[in-house]
Amino acid sequence: MSFEPMPAKPNSSTPTPRAWQRMLSGRRLNILSPSPLDIEIEDIAYGLARVTRWNGQTKGTYGLSVAQHSLLVEGILSRNAPQLAQKWRLAGLIHDAPEYVIGDMITPFKAALGPLYRQIEARLQEAVHIRFGLPAELPPGIIHSIKRADRMAAFIEATQIAGFSDAEAKKLFSKPRGTPADYKLIPLPPEKAAKAFLRRFDLLFGHKGYRG
Repeated sequence: MSFEPMPAKPNSSTPTPRAWQRMLSGRRLNILSPSPLDIEIEDIAYGLARVTRWNGQTKGTYGLSVAQHSLLVEGILSRNAPQLAQKWRLAGLIHDAPEYVIGDMITPFKAALGPLYRQIEARLQEAVHIRFGLPAELPPGIIHSIKRADRMAAFIEATQIAGFSDAEAKKLFSKPRGTPADYKLIPLPPEKAAKAFLRRFDLLFGHKGYRG
């Protein structure tokens, strides 16, 4: 993947703006130049569990977290392709991992921000992939499968908890053929969403000595 160069650094007389964030684990993650060594799954899980989909404009006591959305996407992906290798299911689970740092923005706003947002998001995603033993760039077929499951999840969310009618959701988000009709979304509190995300991660990652 090729990127446009990042903005030039200020001259030596200007203090360099801080580009890192301190995570719950104590890691300092450089958002503009992330290192896989500074990425921890607990940071991702609790970060995503506290970021809401649809800018929080959903029905229910709790907002639908990105962590719960990620579980939905991975569940649909596994259902669509039951023979899919475990590592690609893991890729589905962590497909929105960068949002634990940069948040979840609705599509129109992402488009308005332009390519720089996408570049930062892509760098973070590549670092996450490498951290957990996946290729920095996923195979095109896997990307397509994850995006299809993501669109299915978005349609389910839109019509069940975000207030869109079926007709409006079909027009705005599309409804991929085969979108499950039997999922019932009940947004979880952040703590439960984070723990569910971590349990699924442990199963798909196979521990591999990472969390013991």
